[in-house]
Amino acid sequence: MKRILVPTDFSKHAEYALKVAAQIAKKNDGEIFLVHMLELPTSGNDALSTAHEIPELMLFKNAAINKLDSLMDADYLDDVKISKIIQFEMAFDGIVKNAKAHNVDLIIMGSHGASGFQEMFIGSNTEKVVRNSDIPVLVIKRDEVPFSAQKFVFASDFSDEAKKPFEKAFAFAKGFGAHLHLVNINTPNNFKSTKVAQHIMAEFLAGVDTSNISTHIYNDVNVEKGILHFAKSIDADLIGMSTHGRKGLSHFFNGSISEDLVNHAKRPVITFKI
Repeated sequence: MKRILVPTDFSKHAEYALKVAAQIAKKNDGEIFLVHMLELPTSGNDALSTAHEIPELMLFKNAAINKLDSLMDADYLDDVKISKIIQFEMAFDGIVKNAKAHNVDLIIMGSHGASGFQEMFIGSNTEKVVRNSDIPVLVIKRDEVPFSAQKFVFASDFSDEAKKPFEKAFAFAKGFGAHLHLVNINTPNNFKSTKVAQHIMAEFLAGVDTSNISTHIYNDVNVEKGILHFAKSIDADLIGMSTHGRKGLSHFFNGSISEDLVNHAKRPVITFKI
């Protein structure tokens, strides 16, 4: 995780994300791309393309530059390589485009919780990034200093399509020296016996170094509650899961479980695209 993108709207929650990014960057000798999108009050591509010709908008841009410069002077960013990016662009589009353009390994975003993001993250931008980003997205809810991933819960149905995101989660855990708690949530609508569930997990992990992995079966009324309750039961530092962008067929990922977790979990949540 050497190249990290952090979108900011200058809120305290966005700064929580930046603090975590600084810790991860220092640990991995990485760099941060600090991004602020100036969403225009007018709509349409013409307004975006001609924004540099509108004096009032340049005032907003200059104000944003000053805020970014002030933010970058924070003590916790000492000795961290950081680049600032300010653009006239819709938030979701700007985040995804910059993540790809700068070949980042991780996007870190701050969130309030059930009410979602404010200001630059109005509406469905949070869900859009989590759902559609090909790059892992780490969502931070509170001031995580120091940030820890020692107890890393990764929820899965252990299907074939979950192997790729699992590999990413495994690499993330290894980079932090974390213990990976793999959990299969058993629900009334998709019940498996302990023997069957254990067999599925064992096959899924065939050939994997499991020295720092434990497997769990947790029963609950639905997947989201099961993940949240299990994470609380072991006092997890981080929750991880896959998201399919609404394209997958696996029962476990139908609906909006990952987006709901991002909204409802108090703990940091990291998502990996299938």
